[in-house]
Amino acid sequence: MYLVLNNKSSNYQLVYFRNGKRTTVSTGTANKQEAENFLASFNPEVKKEIPTKKASIKLSSFITEYKTYVKNTYSEKYLTKAVTPSFNRLQAFLSDTPLEYITSKIIDQFISSVNSKSKFAASLYYRTLKAAFNKAVVWNYIQENPFNKIKSPKVVKSFPVYLSEAEVILIFNKTEDQLLKDIFTTAFYTGMRLSELINMKWNWIDFEEKIIVVKNTAEFRTKNERDRIIPIHHKITQILKRQASIRRRLKDDYVFNRYVGVKLNEDFISKQFKKAVRASGINEKIHFHSLRHSFASALIKHGVSLYIVKELLGHSNITTTQIYSHLDNGSLSQAIINLAG
Repeated sequence: MYLVLNNKSSNYQLVYFRNGKRTTVSTGTANKQEAENFLASFNPEVKKEIPTKKASIKLSSFITEYKTYVKNTYSEKYLTKAVTPSFNRLQAFLSDTPLEYITSKIIDQFISSVNSKSKFAASLYYRTLKAAFNKAVVWNYIQENPFNKIKSPKVVKSFPVYLSEAEVILIFNKTEDQLLKDIFTTAFYTGMRLSELINMKWNWIDFEEKIIVVKNTAEFRTKNERDRIIPIHHKITQILKRQASIRRRLKDDYVFNRYVGVKLNEDFISKQFKKAVRASGINEKIHFHSLRHSFASALIKHGVSLYIVKELLGHSNITTTQIYSHLDNGSLSQAIINLAG
């Protein structure tokens, strides 16, 4: 056995012969003395595992890196409403701790302290930070996600608020801006998220097949990072054709837009919708996302199965879609009738 250096690696390589075959093993070091110590202790009959150096990064540096990733991948709303407040609270609790020192016990204490003041905030921080630390594992900053051994805080879930078609029309009538009215209408008849609507481009639309393909791109990722297909309602066909005559003339890739190449602002659209809701005198709890709930509830009431609704909404898990199961009153009533019979 002997040591060599080659142009493929800066580390010393140990060369030995096994069953007449020349074999090379890295010593894992460029220091000659350390390499010689490795040689002296090496047993060719035992496979040596050279430990890889564990990456070390402080919480503040990881936050900066993760925020950049989120900004380039997800919506601005997710960054400002979920990621930023979650990390602000965690950093206030931990200061600038290296990631590998953040244990499950520390996370448990953090979530408990938040939960004592706000169960909703504790649930939001848990979900958001768990996703972030999953990315830290992928990036090899930590070996295991400290959130994995901690249970998600329980939050009392109420049924989602949804609108009837008559209420939607009433809200639309309080919206003078045609572009906003088109966006609201498309949300109601497709169930698309606001982030998807403002990122929708013309290559998502297939007029011949009458479908919208919600696509993941380098600039935009859906919530579950999967493409999905949504059939185009006849009312949406009219909107898309009207927008096409405008946007294609301007050579604009975005379906809904005011200025060529510049995406619409999510917060602005949400506030304008809320303004129309208040003007119409509808339930104050209604917000833009209620249009998505309304799409799902209408499907359920028309007998569409939860599994089909799951695919149309782009849910990762059927349990998410099951929040609408209470709307299938026909099945519930039939169950009681069968029991009585």
